[in-house]
Amino acid sequence: MPLLRYLFFSKKLSSAQIISLSFAIAIAIGTFLLSLPISHASGHYVGVIDAFFTATSALCVTGLAVVDTGSVYSRFGQVVILLLVQAGGLGIITLGTFVALLSGRRIGFRERMNLQAQINSLHVGGVVRLIRQIVLLVFSFELMGALLLYIRFAPLEGWGDGVFFALFHSVNAFNNAGFGLYPDNLIHFVLDPLVNFIMMILIVLGGLGFIVQTDLIMHYRRRGQRRPLLLNTKLALTATVFLIAAGTLIILIFEWSNSKTLGPFAWPHKLLASAFQSITPRTAGFNTLDYAIMREGTLIFTLLLMFIGGNPGSTAGGIKTVTFFVLLGSAWSISRGQGEFVIFGRRLAPEMIVRAGSIALISVVVLGAAITLLTFTDPGLDAFALAFEAVSAFATVGLSVGITPELSAASKFIIIMLMYFGRLGPLTFALALVERPNERRINYAAEDIVIG
Repeated sequence: MPLLRYLFFSKKLSSAQIISLSFAIAIAIGTFLLSLPISHASGHYVGVIDAFFTATSALCVTGLAVVDTGSVYSRFGQVVILLLVQAGGLGIITLGTFVALLSGRRIGFRERMNLQAQINSLHVGGVVRLIRQIVLLVFSFELMGALLLYIRFAPLEGWGDGVFFALFHSVNAFNNAGFGLYPDNLIHFVLDPLVNFIMMILIVLGGLGFIVQTDLIMHYRRRGQRRPLLLNTKLALTATVFLIAAGTLIILIFEWSNSKTLGPFAWPHKLLASAFQSITPRTAGFNTLDYAIMREGTLIFTLLLMFIGGNPGSTAGGIKTVTFFVLLGSAWSISRGQGEFVIFGRRLAPEMIVRAGSIALISVVVLGAAITLLTFTDPGLDAFALAFEAVSAFATVGLSVGITPELSAASKFIIIMLMYFGRLGPLTFALALVERPNERRINYAAEDIVIG
């Protein structure tokens, strides 16, 4: 507790550094707990490297697993993973603030700044009230999801174990983590509309982002004249609907005649499976189809979906939908000779476009370096499979073509760093390395250069 108190209230550390260190400490605690014999099922042993990998994957809400969660870990180990996923989804500082609020402690301005940085809030004012709303929303959605999933899991696992199975999958779905308690993830539920729809709804709700969720609630709560939605909400919803619809259609077309995936299904089941595989790469990690037997075109398109990820301020990873939308829209505006990007009757500040470009560029550079290193640390594995694994880790998705258990210790460490980097976000990670921003005291003359 003294260490956590120092991190939270320290004036020597920036918000980005506090967030980064809080995640690192939680990963260390999770690694220790998952290394204990009590966390392992009878007859199984998990080494420190694999425990480190699992703890990072859980806290970074990724879902990549080097061992089967349902059979290798005991119920205690599974509970640890569940708590790590919950902590990673809400954020360590968010949870700490909620505990402080319950104890009646006053939250100062600096702590509010830390919270604003962690949840990507647009304003410092009202951030504590927002935390209360976030925690209430998260637990409400997860509880409703668990109650509905219990209808299916109770007959399969028994009335007692069915509660844990329902809660485990509900929490993982809403927090966009991909840990499952079945060896094939959710493949044997591919034709089950109840499980599919509940999981898809939870994934989408978790991937919307806390700011979008609360803005929608405030918009529809008021009677009479409604408060206009924020531009951020409009962009996030537009991008989400577009990517889900486009992803469903493209996967449906690519896999329609594949005898190993959608081929044997009737068209309603093909549509259901395509929709699930369109939603889960952004960025949940659950799958009802085996990615190892999908066509290369589908996998390449899935790479793009994973790289884009979910909405800002959500439990999802990737460069985020709004970043992608801003880059796409600004590029379109420039190609048409327009000097500024106007959307929904609002002009987007140039700083936002530069920030979006910076996030995308940093992400590409990090992924390029990581994939290159992976081909050296595991030369015996397929290069495309390694690239798929790297993007999945960076975007905190959790999807794999089945090579995760085959990774060498060096490759596992690279994937661990990608998950950590991807959960924190490129800008947060970069800011964490800088003690304090340098203010430029001299304005230099501007000069045009040739671009493109």
